[in-house]
Amino acid sequence: MTAPQQRTPVDRLLTGPGRAERVRHVHTVPERAGRPAAWPHWADARVVEALGAAGITAPWQHQVAAADAAHAGRHVALATGTASGKSLAYLLPVLTAVRAGAAAPNGRGATALYLAPTKALAADQLAGVARLDVPGVRAATYDGDTPREERRWVREHANVVLTNPDLLHHSLLPGHEHWSPFLRALSFVVVDESHHYRGVFGSHVAAVLRRLRRVCARYRSEPVFVLASATTADPAGTARLLTGLDAEVVTDDASPRGAMHVVLWEPPLTPGGGEHGAPTRRPAVVETAELLTDLVAAGVPTLAFVPSRRGTETVAATARRRLDEVEPGLGERVAAYRGGYLPEERRALEAALRSGALLGLAATNALELGIDVSGLDAVLMCGWPGRRSSLWQQAGRAGRRGRQALAVLVARDDPLDTYLVNHPEAVFGQPVEATVLDPSNPYVLAPHLCAAAAELPVTADDLALFGEGTAELLGALATRGFLRRRPTGWYWTRPDRASDLADLRGTGGDPVRIVEAATGRVLGTVDPGSAHHAVHTGAVYLHQGEPWSVRGLDLGEGVAAVERTTDEVSTQAREVVDIRVLGVREERDWGLVRLHLGTVEVTSQVVSFLRKHVTSGTVLGEEPLDLPPRSLRTTAVWWTMPAELLLAAGVDAESVPGAAHAAEHAAIGLLPLVAACDRWDVGGVSTALHPDTGLPTIFVHDGHPGGAGFAERGYRCARTWLEATRRAVSDCECTHGCPSCVQSPKCGNGNEPLDKARALHLLDLVLQHATADETTGDDDGAGVVVGTGVPPAGAAAAV
Repeated sequence: MTAPQQRTPVDRLLTGPGRAERVRHVHTVPERAGRPAAWPHWADARVVEALGAAGITAPWQHQVAAADAAHAGRHVALATGTASGKSLAYLLPVLTAVRAGAAAPNGRGATALYLAPTKALAADQLAGVARLDVPGVRAATYDGDTPREERRWVREHANVVLTNPDLLHHSLLPGHEHWSPFLRALSFVVVDESHHYRGVFGSHVAAVLRRLRRVCARYRSEPVFVLASATTADPAGTARLLTGLDAEVVTDDASPRGAMHVVLWEPPLTPGGGEHGAPTRRPAVVETAELLTDLVAAGVPTLAFVPSRRGTETVAATARRRLDEVEPGLGERVAAYRGGYLPEERRALEAALRSGALLGLAATNALELGIDVSGLDAVLMCGWPGRRSSLWQQAGRAGRRGRQALAVLVARDDPLDTYLVNHPEAVFGQPVEATVLDPSNPYVLAPHLCAAAAELPVTADDLALFGEGTAELLGALATRGFLRRRPTGWYWTRPDRASDLADLRGTGGDPVRIVEAATGRVLGTVDPGSAHHAVHTGAVYLHQGEPWSVRGLDLGEGVAAVERTTDEVSTQAREVVDIRVLGVREERDWGLVRLHLGTVEVTSQVVSFLRKHVTSGTVLGEEPLDLPPRSLRTTAVWWTMPAELLLAAGVDAESVPGAAHAAEHAAIGLLPLVAACDRWDVGGVSTALHPDTGLPTIFVHDGHPGGAGFAERGYRCARTWLEATRRAVSDCECTHGCPSCVQSPKCGNGNEPLDKARALHLLDLVLQHATADETTGDDDGAGVVVGTGVPPAGAAAAV
C-alpha cells in the first residue's frame, strides 16, 4: 500500500474552484545547504562569546569574507539574499573595533555610524545589538523619535549610533561641531539596505554621504564604508555611485535556505466594468485578501505585500471580515502595517508579528527591509514589486526556519504584470536589475552644495568629490547669491539652515495632515507631492481599513479634512499633461525612426477622478476637479515617426492618435522592466504632430525635477523595453484594449482615443530597424546606467 503524498504549499493554495486556472507558472527554488567558516582570528573574544550565546556557533563564509575585508580597512559591498546574515558580517568588525577602543581614556577610541532607510529598521538593529549585550558597546538610535534630553547623551557617550540619511542631513552634518569627538573616532559607516537608495532619493543620499566624507576629513578620520544590500546587478558600481569609493564585492551567499515555491498568479478577466465597457481583471487586492484569508484560516503565518497604503488597508480589512465569518474573533489576528502610523503603533505590530499573536499582516514595502519578522511560511505579493531584486527580497521573508516556503505574485490589471506572469523567463533565471541614480543631477546636487558650504567652505579640492558639473553649479549658486566666491573657496551667505533646501524624500515640503473634520484629530499624513492625487476633494482615504471621505484640501495650510463614510468606493485621480522640448542630449537613428534623450518641461493638472467599486473594480463615474497646474523640468526619452512611414505600416492619419496613445500607455507600463521604477514614477505624452518635432511623437518622462535616471535607462535599453511592450500588448487576450495592456489608470483623456491593433503596427514599425541596446552592446538590458553628468540645458541657472 502506497503512503499518501504530503501536500505541498502549492497544493494548499490551489484548494477551491477556479484556482488552478489562475496559476501561470510555478518556480521551485531548491533547498540549499550552508557553508560555515571559522571565526576570524582577529575577532574579539567577548563579541564571539555574545554571538554564541545568541545561537550563532559559526559564521557563514560570505560573512567572514566581508568582515575580513572591512577589518583590513577596505570598503565593502555585500550583496546577498534575504536572511543571509548580513548584519553579522558588519557587526563583527564594528563591535570588535568598538571593544578595542573602549579602553581609551574617553571610552570612545572607535565609533561606528549605522544608516538605514527607515527608523523602524534602525530600531530593529538596535534591539539586536542590545540583545548581544557586549561589554563596552554603547549603542543608541538618534532620529526624530529620540527625546531631546537623550540626544546630548548619544552625542557624548554612544559609540555605535544608528540613524537614517534624513537625520544625518538635517542634524548631524549641520551640527558637526557638537559631534566632533564621535566623528574624530569614526571607524565604520554601515549603509544598510543600500539597494533602497535609487532614483532621486538615492541621488540625495549619494550627496549626503559625500558631505559626510568631507566632514570626517575635517576631523582627520577616514571611516571604512560597508554597504549591505539585496542582490543587485553591480554592487561595486552602486557603492561607487553612493559613496564615490571603490569597494570590495562579496556576493557568494553561503547561508542555508529551505525550498521555496514561487507562484505566478493571474486573476481572471471579467467582461465589462471598465471604461468604455472594457474587460477588467478581478482586482489584485481582492484576490490577495482572499488568499491571505485562506492561509491564515489554515494557520499559516503570512505576510502580504501591497504597493499602496490604501491597498494595504483594503487587504487587511477584507481578510479580517472574511475570517470573522469563518470563526468569530479570528480576524483580530490580521492587521495592516504602513507608513503614516504613529511609531508606537508600528512597534506594537512588529512585536505582535514576531510573537505569533498576529498570523497575517498586510504591509507596504517597509517590511521588505531587514526587520526581523522570522517565522513566516508564506508571502503574498499584490502586484509586481517593481524589480526582480525586490521580488526575491520580499519572497525571502518566508521560510526563515528552514521549512518549505510559499511566495505568490498576484498580477494586477497592469501591462507589466500581465507580461511577467505570462513570460516567466523574464522573472526567473535573469540577473537582477541595476540600481539607477544620478549623483550629478543638478537639481539634487545644487542644494547639497549649499548645505556643504554651510558646514565647511567648499574648496577646489572638493570638486572631484562631488563630481562633474560641480564647478558650473557653484558658479550659478554664487551668481544667484546663495554662495560667495572667495580666494579660499565658496561660502554660504544666508543665516537660514542650508540643509532645508534639499528634501531627501523628494516630497517638496512638509507632509499634508489628514484631519477628522468633526474633532480635529490627526489620522495620518501624505507627502505634498501626492496630495493632488490622494486627498483631493472627493477622494476616499483609508485609515486602518476604514474609509474616510475627503471634504476639502487646503494646500496652503497642508490639511485635508475628512469624515467617515460607509460607501464601498475607491477613487483614482486623472490628469492631463502637456510637454515642451528644451534640449536634446543624445539621439539615435532606427532607420527613419529617431530616438531622443533630452530635457523637457512638463505641465500637468489633475482634472478629475474616477469612482470605482472596491470589490469589483467597476467604474461608477467620473467627477471633475479644479486644481492648479504644476510645472516640471525633467528628463525624457521620445521617438519620432514620419507620417508617411506610419501610413505604409497600416496606420493612417485618422488612426495615429489612437495608435500612439495606446503605445505610450503600454510603454509607460513596461518601463519598470528595464528601469528600477514604478509606473507612477514616470509619465508620458503622445501626439500626432508635436510642435517641437513636427512629427508624430511619443514621450516618456521622469516624474522628478531634473530626472531620476529612469527615462535615460529606457533610452539605453530601448530595444529590450519596446520589444517587451509589443509582446505585452499582443499577448493580452482582450480585443480592443484593457487595463492589462493599453488603458492607463491615470489618463486624463479618459483613455480615448486608443487603438490596440494599430498600436501593434506602430510598435512593429519602430522596432523594424532597432539596433542593439547601448548598455551592453546586446539586447539583454543588463548593467548599470546612470546620468551622463551633463546638466540639462539651463539647469544650473534654474537651480
